[in-house]
Amino acid sequence: MYHERKIQSKNYGVYVNMNKELVTTGSGADDPGELHGQNSGILYGIGVGPGNPKLMTLEAIETIRSCDVILLPAVSKDECYAYRIVRQVCPKIEDMPLLCLPFPMIRNKQELALAHNKAYETVKAYLDRGQSVGMLTIGDPAIYSTYLYMHKRALNDGKTARIINGVPSFCAAAARLGIGLGENTQEIHIIPASYSIADALQYHGVCIYMKSGKKLQQLIEALKEQIKSGRKYEIYAVSDCGMPTERVYRGLEEAAEASGYLTIVIVKEIH
Repeated sequence: MYHERKIQSKNYGVYVNMNKELVTTGSGADDPGELHGQNSGILYGIGVGPGNPKLMTLEAIETIRSCDVILLPAVSKDECYAYRIVRQVCPKIEDMPLLCLPFPMIRNKQELALAHNKAYETVKAYLDRGQSVGMLTIGDPAIYSTYLYMHKRALNDGKTARIINGVPSFCAAAARLGIGLGENTQEIHIIPASYSIADALQYHGVCIYMKSGKKLQQLIEALKEQIKSGRKYEIYAVSDCGMPTERVYRGLEEAAEASGYLTIVIVKEIH
C-alpha cells in the first residue's frame, strides 16, 4: 500500500512517500519535516562523476553520508542519473530523505531566475533549521551544473555552501578514448550546448562540445564545411560515458551516428 506523510507548506505541496522522497510542487516549505540531525546547515554541491560509480571520490561518498537531506534535481529518484550512480557505491542513500526538485530547462532568463529563486526558498528552509543539504550532480558541480544556481543564492544569503568535486565527463571521455586533451601550448575550449556552433568554430586547439546531442547534426555539417575549407581535425564522440549504455565513436562519420543528451564531442585541430 502506498503511504505518504504530509508536511505543512504555504506555497509548496511537499510530501514524503514510502521511498522517503520529498517531492515538491511549489516555492517553499514552512516545516521541512522532522528530519534527523542538527548541524551547521551547509549546502553541498556533490559531483558524482560521469556515470561509472567507481569514479566517485571518497569525499563525495562521505559527504553524502553526512547530509540530512539529499537533493535530487529531478521529478523522482528513478529519473535522476546521479542517484542511480550513487546508490551503487553508497547503498545508505536508499534510506535517506530525498528532496526531489525538478529544475526547468527554459531559455527565458526572467522565468528561469524566478524558478531558481523558488527552488532556493525550498532549500533555504532546511538550511535555516541547521540541516545539511547535499545536491547531487553528474560530473563536476563547477562545470555547467544546475547546482551553481543554488550555490550562488546560498552564498548571497549568507549561508555556507561548498563544492565537492567530481570527475568531469570530458576527462572521463578522453580516458575512455585513450587521448590527451591539451598538449604543449594547445588551447582547450569547453563549449556548452547552448553556445553558437558558428562562434565555436572560430576557436583553435581542442574544442569540447558538452551535451551536444540536440545540435549534433548541425555540428557535423559545420565541421564538414570547415574540412572542405582546408582545416584538419581529429574528431571523437562518447555518449553516456561510464554508463551501461556507453558508446564510443571515432572519426567524423562515426560521430555523426552518435545520439543522446549526454553526448560529448571532442574536436582536435591538426596543424
